Amino acid sequence: MQKMEKERKLQVTFSKRRSGLFKKASELSILCGVEIAIVVFSPAKKAFSFSHPSVDMIIDRYIRENLPSSSNTFLLMEVHLNVQIHELNRQPTYLDSQLDIEKNISDELRKIRKEGQDNHWWEAPIESLGLEELE
Repeated sequence: MQKMEKERKLQVTFSKRRSGLFKKASELSILCGVEIAIVVFSPAKKAFSFSHPSVDMIIDRYIRENLPSSSNTFLLMEVHLNVQIHELNRQPTYLDSQLDIEKNISDELRKIRKEGQDNHWWEAPIESLGLEELE
């Protein structure tokens, strides 16, 4: 076997082989009930991946199982993951509170605009003004 010299043929062959490889990986995961992750880089340096169930989950599991349990690195990773999980859980609560604040501001602005329209005819929408008011 030799590396293909023509760039176009190389890209086409890579594309076909990649899809074949991913198909075989899918069959392996389904038929044998295994977790699998494959990452390949194209000649153009683009990354492609196939995984079951997810690349991140499999890589995290691989890293955890290959570190000594007493390792400081393992403890640091656990703390880091816990911090990330805590931060992700906190974000929806924060966004909900921000949304409530924005809704309250919007309601207040609507009330102020409505009160202003009642007091100042020129602040009303132009469609609601009569001929005299427009002149």
